[in-house]
Amino acid sequence: MSDIAIIDYGAGNLRSVNNAIVRLGYRVEITNRADDILKTKAVVFPGVGAAGDTMETLRKLGLVEVILRLAAENRPLLGICIGLQVLYTGTEEGGWYACLDIIKGKVRRLPPGLKVPHMGWNQVKQLKTHPLFKGIPDGSNFYFVHSYYGKPDDRSVVLAETDYGVTFASAISSGNLVAVQFHPERSGELGLQVYENFFQFAGVKK
Repeated sequence: MSDIAIIDYGAGNLRSVNNAIVRLGYRVEITNRADDILKTKAVVFPGVGAAGDTMETLRKLGLVEVILRLAAENRPLLGICIGLQVLYTGTEEGGWYACLDIIKGKVRRLPPGLKVPHMGWNQVKQLKTHPLFKGIPDGSNFYFVHSYYGKPDDRSVVLAETDYGVTFASAISSGNLVAVQFHPERSGELGLQVYENFFQFAGVKK
């Protein structure tokens, strides 16, 4: 039995997330089985692509209820990229698409005139102290690939911000739920530190 579950809904970056976690020495399982996900100490919810497609697949697999239960029970959950965006009320991608509504707010397209997607390294400016960024210098660079960004109604959930034509929330938290717009699995040693910090925060032992 693994202590960590990666939610499997067919996202393209599942294997690289798994490899990064295994590299740290943790036991991890990629799964779409509700029972397996709910038995673990920590859940990672990664993703790439379109938020609307992600929501459709989550519904078909019966995983919407699982994620909502994790949030309702304040279980340790780490959202990554699309796994962050679908936590919001909805997204403007494709007009308007309702999402999980765990974090009140909207996902918006990056402003016109910019190269989209926002792809590459950018600074993450920490707004408050949180275990997710333990040992990580403020302003450190992480790797981004996205065309949309989340704007929460309540700024108190924002852990860190990044500038790319607009200042957007690149890390958020609510209780034991944390989520990042960047990809820790593509961000070198500091990215691995983000995973390590989350699992320590969740009380997972190697």
